[in-house]
Amino acid sequence: MNITEIIQSAIKSKKAIIGYKESIKFIKCGKPKMVIIAKNAPEKIMNEIKYNAKIFEIPVEIFNGTSKDLGVICGKPYPITTITIEE
Repeated sequence: MNITEIIQSAIKSKKAIIGYKESIKFIKCGKPKMVIIAKNAPEKIMNEIKYNAKIFEIPVEIFNGTSKDLGVICGKPYPITTITIEE
């Protein structure tokens, strides 16, 4: 299963947390299956997500597209930099 299919499946089953701030909260409080970051996410956001994910041993995938592309895949009319997939 590729990243696009994983994202769409998580959105459909309501197991996706969308957004940088919400993702950080969930990484620190829960145990997500994975975190997906848009390739063009700001360096500060990317570094903070990677740092926290490393501490809690959560895999991070870089989405090979822009935040606008990620928003389209999620069915949202706005850019999305970060998605966290629940287990």
